[in-house]
Amino acid sequence: MLLTITTTHQPATDLGYLLHKHPERCQSFPLSFGQAHIFYPEAAVDRCTAALLLDVDPVKLVRGRGKTLVQYVSDRPYVASSFLSVAIAQVFSTALGGRCKELPELVQTPIPLIAKLSVLPCRGGEGFLRQLFEPLGYSITAQGHILDEQFPDWGQSQYYTVELQHTITLSDLLSHLYVLIPVLDDDKHYFVGDGEIEKLLRHGEGWLTKHPAQEQIIKRYLKRQSKLTRIALAQLAEEDEPDPDKVAEQQAEEEAAVEKPLSLNQQRLDAVVAALKHKGAKKIVDLGCGQGNLLKKLAKDGYFHKITGVDISYRALEIADERLERLPSLQSVQLIQGALTYKDKRLTGYDAATVIEVIEHLDLPRLSAFERVLFEFAQPQTIVLTTPNIEYNVKFPNLPPGKLRHQDHRFEWTREEFQNWAKEVGEKFSYTVEFQPIGDVDSELGSPTQMGIFSRQ
Repeated sequence: MLLTITTTHQPATDLGYLLHKHPERCQSFPLSFGQAHIFYPEAAVDRCTAALLLDVDPVKLVRGRGKTLVQYVSDRPYVASSFLSVAIAQVFSTALGGRCKELPELVQTPIPLIAKLSVLPCRGGEGFLRQLFEPLGYSITAQGHILDEQFPDWGQSQYYTVELQHTITLSDLLSHLYVLIPVLDDDKHYFVGDGEIEKLLRHGEGWLTKHPAQEQIIKRYLKRQSKLTRIALAQLAEEDEPDPDKVAEQQAEEEAAVEKPLSLNQQRLDAVVAALKHKGAKKIVDLGCGQGNLLKKLAKDGYFHKITGVDISYRALEIADERLERLPSLQSVQLIQGALTYKDKRLTGYDAATVIEVIEHLDLPRLSAFERVLFEFAQPQTIVLTTPNIEYNVKFPNLPPGKLRHQDHRFEWTREEFQNWAKEVGEKFSYTVEFQPIGDVDSELGSPTQMGIFSRQ
């Protein structure tokens, strides 16, 4: 199986920097199913081509299984399939992630690129191929192949030699190939579970939400598993807003500016950590972890044994990961992408869950779904939850009257409203709840942040 990527961007040999593979070297990489070879058929200033040759070992594909002739007589070693996607993710991981230390600006620059796939299965024909790539802006050349030249009456096969041309960033091109090659093949060589949703959303970020064939892409990528398809579609629908990560970052900065004079964020983190220690919780999952402020504090404290951060925003998780990597000699923190309004088995098995300034970002009609995910399905022994006290807003001099602290807040509760909700949820799901103020307490208005500590009965 051969994939070539060509550019006429000048100097064209910059392609070697983007791929982190030197044009003057041939490199080979062992894979669980064979070998991947990288070389450059041409490398000049005006034109450069990188080739990924995938040598799939058919014996490795069936090792450990019952051997039959059908297993050995297969098209897998010769066609673009999920094997190629795995190879792209492993040998071009840095380029796929959009990183390049030598030329960081070029990573974000659209350049002329031509990707050629020597043999691509198109289950659905050339029409489906165009349905997938043309909405993304590609010009497509597809050459079909007959089933057998000696028997032309047998007609066309499902295999095509395909050339895709576009002015695009290399990371976007690789992401499109990573997702859409298995979609065209309509198969994967490995077990597809919940983790595939995270991969799909990560590599589909920025284009899958608007793609007209979104549902077909998701269904095929997840091997037509209806449950996984529903979850992925729901999570995409939740993300479907213009530049969600940039908007969230800007709004978070505005909220921090409002609360900064009180050092409220630091007081919140200190109060949450103290509550967790008081309850003896050592395995923590932080729901809606954002850019990792609490994760960083937990990781620096030697008391906690297992720490996981969950957020719907892949960009926020990237920032959290970068911040945590800069801290020396810390235990590892797991980061996973997921929505908080859908049941997720990855959220189970923790002593405590923290939900810091999160619920006010949920639409009230969806709050009940969040309650079930956390209190009914995840069922940690302890839940520490904080939310703004709207009564205190009048004391912020830079917050206009009637305005909430964050543009994305769907609501902010009074102390009575929060306590009524918390007690009702606790009774429904067998939790007791105690309340603590965070920040300076006003005799009439209460504290700026209110915290509920839920304990499972």
